Amino acid sequence: MFKLHTNEILVLYDKGSSVGKKTLAYAHSMSDHVKDLEFSKANYTTTMWKMFLKILGKHPKELLNKAHPYYKEHIKGRDFDSESWLKVLVKHPELIRAPIVIKGNKAIICDNPTDIYKLS
Repeated sequence: MFKLHTNEILVLYDKGSSVGKKTLAYAHSMSDHVKDLEFSKANYTTTMWKMFLKILGKHPKELLNKAHPYYKEHIKGRDFDSESWLKVLVKHPELIRAPIVIKGNKAIICDNPTDIYKLS
């Protein structure tokens, strides 16, 4: 896995998203120790997603953008087991609805960039 410094913030985000860019900027205003990982470039595994989801206290489906065309065409109305939902996150990171920020043992989905301040 990975180990974060006590003041380090990990931002998982979509570089092409304005919410992602703003969330990353806010993270830099909160700490000098920011690690950023793009959804599309990092090789996330199902094990990593299990860890992120455990910290978030969320189910994989809760991270998905239900308005995304791929979701509407291939996922909507279907029910998957836990492992299959994890595979959706691994294979289709473009479906993740918002940046995920982790600081220490806390995490949040930042639907709005300022949501990051809830980790302070």
